[in-house]
Amino acid sequence: MQMPVPVLPPSGPSWRKRQAHRQWLADQASDLFEFFQARSVNPKGGFLDLDKAGQPIDGNPVRQIHSTTRMVHCFAIGHLLGRPGSAEIVDHGMTYLWKHHRDPQNGGYVWSLDGERYRDDTKQAYGHAFVLLAASSAKVVGHPLADRLLDDVTQVLDQHFWEDEHGAVAEEFARDWSPVSRYRGQNSNMHLTEALMAAFEATGDKTYLSKAERIANLIIGRHATELGYRVAEHFDENWQLDKEYRGSDVFRPSGATPGHWLEWSRLLLQLWVLGDKRHAWMPEAASALFRQSIELGWDRKNGGLFYTLDWDNRPVLRQKLWWPCAEAIGAASFLLDHRPTDFHEEWYRHVWDFVASHMVDHQHKGWHPELSETLAPASTLFTGKPDLYHALQACLIPLYPSMGSLTRVIAEANREIRA
Repeated sequence: MQMPVPVLPPSGPSWRKRQAHRQWLADQASDLFEFFQARSVNPKGGFLDLDKAGQPIDGNPVRQIHSTTRMVHCFAIGHLLGRPGSAEIVDHGMTYLWKHHRDPQNGGYVWSLDGERYRDDTKQAYGHAFVLLAASSAKVVGHPLADRLLDDVTQVLDQHFWEDEHGAVAEEFARDWSPVSRYRGQNSNMHLTEALMAAFEATGDKTYLSKAERIANLIIGRHATELGYRVAEHFDENWQLDKEYRGSDVFRPSGATPGHWLEWSRLLLQLWVLGDKRHAWMPEAASALFRQSIELGWDRKNGGLFYTLDWDNRPVLRQKLWWPCAEAIGAASFLLDHRPTDFHEEWYRHVWDFVASHMVDHQHKGWHPELSETLAPASTLFTGKPDLYHALQACLIPLYPSMGSLTRVIAEANREIRA
């Protein structure tokens, strides 16, 4: 069954307000928690990668920092939702971050470990962004290591990564903090924007919010606006666009990535709200980014979002990945709260239709991380089920007011229940 474009008009009340849809979302979130909670914990520390059936992948001792931190963040959310067992997973991940990913000799957090040894000891901005997110989420649920981790990673980001003349972070360093390259990337800065907002919400420190606003102004207000609301990924040390850059297809694919346009659409609206709606350009840019991602990135023949486009808007990597669909749902949900239109409702429904028909693994639970251009399960970029971070947030964001990060809005909803 193919679903290239919406075939039914968005009649009636928004899906997000219908009890049956809300229950379906909650059930999907529960299935995701169950899939990852049962078998991900590595008793030796950190977390295990899972195959498509949810079994630990054999011979998988490598633990990467983004996997550790995302598990902490997601199960902090689980704890706020009242999911038993979540607190133990948060503690397991926080302990591993502090005692193993953290480099006690040089400071900062290494990318990956193989057992007790460092496998990749570089210090990546992308990884440190997720350490900040994990620490912020852990602080919301009151983990005893949260303040120490939050203070430490904030100091590392300020001392080594933040480049005030540009209003963004440098990308990567060796273990001893010697520079690795002159490359600058939007992906790490985008995720840092998410983490900075979470840190602001957890602490009230407006320094975090100010940095998030400066990154957004550079990546979107300056560069994406000049490119017709297409988000450029790769830059040199002076933040000049590098259209010829070729990197990893997983973390640094060439060209443009429509899924990141969608991610920025949601983040801009969150940043606009947290900044007391001072920056009028943000919601306008969020709407434009969402529309461009759909107009240019959606496969009209087979359905789904192409992974990457070239600078003539032609698909390059034609795989359909799970996370752009998840980000489309989150962005549409935020837009429906702040810029409601039939277009946003139509695509909120249509992306969920696509996900339910093609991305959700109805046999094993979880989502297929990758489909071919013609929507067959594939594994050219990912194996097994990488993590629950994107899919879980897609299920939960529509259930809460679009006023901040999930940890904040769920915690506020819990306070209202107590009152």
